Amino acid sequence: MGGIRNTVRQELVARQLEEQITARFPVGQRLRVLDVGLGQGTQALRLARAGHKVTGLESDPTMLAAARATLAGEPAGIQERVRLIEGDGRETGVHFLPGTFDVVLCHGVLMYVDEPDPMLAGLARVLAPGGLLSVLVRNADALALRPGLSGDWDTALAAFDSARYKNRLGLSVRADHLSELTATLAGIGAPLHAWYGVRLFTDLAADDTLPPPVEELTRLLAAEERAGRTDPYRAVAALLHLCGVRG
Repeated sequence: MGGIRNTVRQELVARQLEEQITARFPVGQRLRVLDVGLGQGTQALRLARAGHKVTGLESDPTMLAAARATLAGEPAGIQERVRLIEGDGRETGVHFLPGTFDVVLCHGVLMYVDEPDPMLAGLARVLAPGGLLSVLVRNADALALRPGLSGDWDTALAAFDSARYKNRLGLSVRADHLSELTATLAGIGAPLHAWYGVRLFTDLAADDTLPPPVEELTRLLAAEERAGRTDPYRAVAALLHLCGVRG
């Protein structure tokens, strides 16, 4: 997972998340963070290294084992700030009381959930008032872009009429429209505060394409970050990063 696509995704989301955290919470405050579907734990470990207390919830035993192995290589002080739990993000009410967390992350999860609204409501429930909900989804408004640029016209045409698509793992999953998620966040009491596009210029890269040398990677990330904040580019990025604030 060290290819250019994942590198761009993780770095941009980290920068955007840091921007939102810095804007909402006092400098030096140790936050209570929940990472739902933490995957390999990239964002969870970054936040733990920054001093925050992080709980990771992951339903895939293989990914959870990988996260635990990575955590084992961290200094003891960081390990003590991370708790990893095997569980489904749709059942946060089973594991946590209302208002338990200051920040909740849900990155790359909703595409595997057929009915995302109840899950998002559960995530908002465990947020403290003023807490930040960070959601990363596949952009349904840009589904035709990748196949169209690749010359796959049948898939591109189908994407105009359906939010379902086949991902690079060969799984049938779903994307989300910004307008619909905006309405959902308002309805669950965590209205949209800011949103970004993620991965516009590098989405067509092969999974095994490695990042370029540091100097070029710096320029690439600068271009991707600028596009993710600028209309109309951000609206057609492969991924959308939405940040809601609990009322």
